[in-house]
Amino acid sequence: MTLRGDSISADTLTNLGDFGGTSNAVATGSQITLIGMTIANITSGVIAVGVKLINASNQTWMVKDAPIPTGGSLVVLGGDQKVCLQFGPSVGDTVSVISNTANSMHVVCSYLEIT
Repeated sequence: MTLRGDSISADTLTNLGDFGGTSNAVATGSQITLIGMTIANITSGVIAVGVKLINASNQTWMVKDAPIPTGGSLVVLGGDQKVCLQFGPSVGDTVSVISNTANSMHVVCSYLEIT
């Protein structure tokens, strides 16, 4: 799994950069179940965030342009909702987290890995 994200403008959603050194955080050939994700606003204004699942053939928004107020957070995954990803030589599912404001968020993600 590669967790990717960047704080970018809403016009440039394809320009996603690596997010905090979490690239290739799990072993090749693994199955990953995301069990929790929280995005916190660390600015003094409202931000709009998005979370996208990307694989070789699809890009699917889990959350798009969701507002997070100052001092607030958004729980994207948790409780009954889980997301399964594949990571291997021919499969490279990724999760992208974006914001409309630079340096505006902290993301905490919990996952289980099956190797």
